[in-house]
Formats: sequence, structure tokens, C-alpha cells
Amino acid sequence: MSRTLKMNQRKTVREIERIADQLRRAFEGEAWHGPALRELLADTTAAKAAERPLPAAHSIWEIVLHIAAWKNIVRRRLEGEVVVNVPLEEDWPSVKETNDAAWKGALSELEQAHRALYEKVAGFDEARLSEIVPGKNYSFYILLHGAIQHDLYHAGQIALLKR
Repeated sequence: MSRTLKMNQRKTVREIERIADQLRRAFEGEAWHGPALRELLADTTAAKAAERPLPAAHSIWEIVLHIAAWKNIVRRRLEGEVVVNVPLEEDWPSVKETNDAAWKGALSELEQAHRALYEKVAGFDEARLSEIVPGKNYSFYILLHGAIQHDLYHAGQIALLKR
């Protein structure tokens, strides 16, 4: 039985469970909009990930590193770290090598970042959702929905770049 079905069978579902479920769907699958990030990346080769169709556009590889970086930043914020200014090299990490092993490493980094964020969200105190993120002017609720939207936005970019 899927996690979604189990959630739907209970009478009350906590908001943090809904948020965690949406985070999981955007990354792992069962999203209503179409393929989730993991599904889009499953058959992407290192060569395809490194392609740059337009000189000013990011490659799939760069987007993957960027998503992983932001999953880590969101997790750190949930842990109470004040992350205000994100340097460009942390926001958009550079691709050092473009071989198969490096691509597998990038995908592994993304998986680990997602897993760590998901676990932090699943255990987050729902009563804190309305609190303001330290150093920011928005709530943890907005932060978490933004993290989900970030995955979906970049999933759309990756889908286009794969064509």
C-alpha cells in the first residue's frame, strides 16, 4: 500500500505530513503533473547531462548540483542555521569532471541531500511552521513549499533540456 493511500485513509493528516508527501512526490514520483526529478534523471547519461544547448543556459548537470545545494540550504535553515547570503559557488556549484563516475557522484549527492531534507521535514515540529526563518522575512511554511516548487521548476527545465 502506498504512503499516499495510507495517509488518505486516516481521518486527520497533519500539515507537515502533507508537506513531506509533496516533497517526496516532486522528487521521487507519483506527482500529478508528470515525471518527478528522479524519474527525469533515471535515464540521463553523463554526456546528456553535460550538454549546454545554449551558451548562457545551465546544463542538466549544473541544475542537479544546484538543486542538491538548495536542498542542503533548506535543511540547514530548518536546523536553525542562519543562511542569508549564498555565494554563487554554493548556489551554482561548478562541474569539475564530466565522466560517468562524476555523474553518478552528482546523482548520489542529490539523493543524499533529498533524503536528509525529507527526514528533517518529516520530523519537523508542525507548530513551528508559522515561525519566521532566522535571517529571512518568511515562515518555515513558505520555505518548505518553496523547496517543493524549486524541485518542480527545475524538473521542467530538465525535461526541456532532455529533448
